[in-house]
Amino acid sequence: MIRISKAGWLYIAVTLLLGFGAVNTGNNLIYLIVSVFLSYMALSGFLGRHNLSAVEVHFSLPDEVYAGTEFPLAVTLRNRRRFFPVFLMKVIIEGREVVFPFVDAGREETLHVSWEFSQRGAYRFERVRICSVFPFSFFTRCRGLSADHAGIVFARPRRCALFQEASSAQRRMQGERSLDAAGFDAEPISVRDYVPGDPLKYVHWKATARTGSLKTKELASLVHEPVVVEFERVQIEDLEERISCVTGFILHMCQKGIPVGLSCGDRLFKPALSTAHKRAMLRELALYGR
Repeated sequence: MIRISKAGWLYIAVTLLLGFGAVNTGNNLIYLIVSVFLSYMALSGFLGRHNLSAVEVHFSLPDEVYAGTEFPLAVTLRNRRRFFPVFLMKVIIEGREVVFPFVDAGREETLHVSWEFSQRGAYRFERVRICSVFPFSFFTRCRGLSADHAGIVFARPRRCALFQEASSAQRRMQGERSLDAAGFDAEPISVRDYVPGDPLKYVHWKATARTGSLKTKELASLVHEPVVVEFERVQIEDLEERISCVTGFILHMCQKGIPVGLSCGDRLFKPALSTAHKRAMLRELALYGR
C-alpha cells in the first residue's frame, strides 16, 4: 500500500507543470529538469520498496501478564539483508506505532512499548504492518508481515474480603503449627551465640549481659498446612469477579510461602509452591469458560 504525502503531491504537481511547460515551449532545459524530477521519483520507488524487504518482526512478553495491568512489550525488528540498512521503519501493532530510525545490515534492534490487555484468556498477534517514508518522505509505503505470537493473559488479580487472612489465632486453629526447627516466626525455643546477620530485635539482652557475649533467641519456625481452593464452591456469583478473587488469593498464598492447590471442574492441582505450578493454576483460571 502506498500513501502520498503532502510533499509528494506537491512534487507530482510541480513535475506535471514542468512537463506541460516543456511540451508547450520545447525548451530543452525544462525537459532536462523534468527528467531529473522523474528520476528522483523512480529512485524513491526503488529505495522505498527495497527498504521494506527482508525484515522480520518479533515480540517478547513477560512470563506473567495480567489483564488490566500494563507491561513492557518488546518489539524486535530484524534486518536480514547482508549489506543495506533499514531506515525510518514504523511497526504498527493494532493501531500502536513503534519507530525504528535505523537498523544496520544483519542486525536487530529491540524497542519497548507499554501494553495492556483488557481481558483474560488467549491472545495472538497474527499480523503487523510495517511502513516507511524512506527515502524522500514523498510516499509512505506499507506492507503486512506475519508475526504469529500467542500466549495467555492471566485474570486480573483482586484481594477480596472472602479470602482475607484470619487473625493469627485463627490461622493456628486452621492448621498453622510450629516446628522445633530454628526460625524467626514463633515462640522462643533456645538461646545461642549471635551470628552476624541475625536481626537485632532477636538479640537476647539479658543473656548477653549475663554472659558478656551477644546471644540470640532462637524461635520456632511456623509451617502452614496446604490450602486447596475449590473454585465451584467459592461463594461469589459473578464469574469474572470469582476468577479474579481466586487469582489474587493464589498469588497471595504463593507470596506467603503457603502451598496452594486448585480444584476447578475435573482438574485438580495438588498444593505446591513452584512457579510452574502457580502458572499452571493461573492458566486454568484464565481460560475458564473460554
